[in-house]
Amino acid sequence: MTRLLRLLLLGSLLALAGCGSTTVVKEPPVVVKGGGGPMPAGEPISSGAVRIAVVTHGQASSPFWAVVRNGVEAAARQMDVLVTYRAPDVYTLDRMTALIDQAVASRPDGLVVSLPEPGVAPAVRRAVRAGIPVVSINSGSDVYKSLGVLAHVGQPEERAGFEAGKRLAAAGARRVLCVNQQVANQGLKDRCRGLARAMRSAGGSSHVLVVDDQSAATPRRIADAARSGHIDGLLTMNATTGLEAVTAGRILGHPPGLTIGTFDLGPDVLRAVKAGQLAFAVDQQAYLQGYLPVVMLAERARYGLFPAQGDVVATGPNFVTRATAGKAIELSKRSIR
Repeated sequence: MTRLLRLLLLGSLLALAGCGSTTVVKEPPVVVKGGGGPMPAGEPISSGAVRIAVVTHGQASSPFWAVVRNGVEAAARQMDVLVTYRAPDVYTLDRMTALIDQAVASRPDGLVVSLPEPGVAPAVRRAVRAGIPVVSINSGSDVYKSLGVLAHVGQPEERAGFEAGKRLAAAGARRVLCVNQQVANQGLKDRCRGLARAMRSAGGSSHVLVVDDQSAATPRRIADAARSGHIDGLLTMNATTGLEAVTAGRILGHPPGLTIGTFDLGPDVLRAVKAGQLAFAVDQQAYLQGYLPVVMLAERARYGLFPAQGDVVATGPNFVTRATAGKAIELSKRSIR
């Protein structure tokens, strides 16, 4: 028997011996250290559990941010990484900055952060200078590049406002209020700007109404502004003000010429859409805003791999209408929509 034949026979016997059995091998964790710049996949420098810090400006207990957190936790389980989630009980710039600095001091392998206003920029730049890879989510699609952030996962806000405005215009609205509950938030300003552009394109106009979404007087304020301004369209910036706008419509006697749309979902919002009280709800897919950056940073930490570097990973705008509200309600029960 030739040497080659013996090797082939041995290989066949080994293959047969493996039939009918499965071996599960768990890859040991490896961590590739590095700053925020491009880094090719290569040899790991150190090993250990991957740790990712998440800091958002919205309270995790809110309906929207609870879905974001659910996405974060799902990614943490699936990617087998350790994640800490921090958010202020009540948003202030000082508190947000302190939370980012605390996260940076813990030296995570990646940082996920929302960028609600320009004031958070110094803290984010400190994270980048410390060599921590950063991905921004939700707010900040227009400024993340200037901060050294690797990528942004979220909704291009001006485009979202424009698309929502087009829907209002198609329903016949020409005088629209942009109801803004957080006027310092750049993303919400961008939405109102996009709405204004859509209204101008349709030969109409829009105006910003600043409200406190935690005030019992807000529905009456919206109703009074709609009546005095001969308003035929309302676009609200979050789920809470969306429901307050529905109440305002009730105060006004449900005028047939008034069309209401809102940003963001929630069980009550989805039921209002299904009932026809809201024409639509803009879904920016909060679950993906929590899920995707954890996956991206985990892959970078382990292998030096990172998709869409320098880009916006757009999670919206998507629109939930009366026709699709039922399916969204089912997913909402699982904190996915």
